[in-house]
Amino acid sequence: MAYVYLIYGMYYCMNVVTEPEGNASAVLLRALEPLEGITGRTQGPGLLCRAMDIDKRQNGCDLLGDELYITDATPSDFKIVRRPRIGVDYAGTWARRHLRFYIAGNAYVSRK
Repeated sequence: MAYVYLIYGMYYCMNVVTEPEGNASAVLLRALEPLEGITGRTQGPGLLCRAMDIDKRQNGCDLLGDELYITDATPSDFKIVRRPRIGVDYAGTWARRHLRFYIAGNAYVSRK
């Protein structure tokens, strides 16, 4: 399920909810590499949502449905990098944990 919310009163962000209702767990989509049909910048959660026209209308959307969905992709030969999260200094020791994942060397990764 998609969890879409507004931050700073101006940017939409989208999380992918990964657990059933009642268990708080989700993954923030920070960037994506467009394969087709997207012309705007996608290197950051707000830019990604703007380029894909994602806003509160998609909040609660079933990500296995037809409107907005995530598909399995054939794995390529790439290395996944693990780094500390960005912009969560308030999270104490959790801010330093390596809970940010991305493809090494990918040009579409938001701030490294």
